[in-house]
Formats: sequence, structure tokens, C-alpha cells
Amino acid sequence: MADSSPAAPTFDAEAYVEQASLLLGLDLDPAFRPGVVANIALIRRMGDLVMGLPLAVADEPAPVFHPVETGR
Repeated sequence: MADSSPAAPTFDAEAYVEQASLLLGLDLDPAFRPGVVANIALIRRMGDLVMGLPLAVADEPAPVFHPVETGR
């Protein structure tokens, strides 16, 4: 029997950068665009690694981190 579930959409870093910059009102210099796109693609790959980790029923979220002010 064939799998009829819809395929996950592929991530288009170029389109994401374009839409995000419009949404945020950023005037992205064309000279910087390739680097921004490459970094967004890298961030996505890192996120995929984390999201792909299996969790057991007993796994719990980490406690909230509250930084202590050092007076600097």
C-alpha cells in the first residue's frame, strides 16, 4: 500500500529571506544576501538535527535559566 500522507514541504532559504526581510521591513543589501541565505539554510539544518532527536515519555524540559546580574 502506498503512503498517501502529504510530503513535507522543502525549505527554500532564498524565499524565506525574501519574505522575512519584507515582513520585518529590512532593506537587505544585495551584497549580503548570499551570506544571509547560507546562514538561514545552516540554521535550518541545525534545527532539523535537534528536532530529529527522539524523546522518551520520561523526558522533561530543562528548568528556566535566570541569569544573575553581575553589576557590570
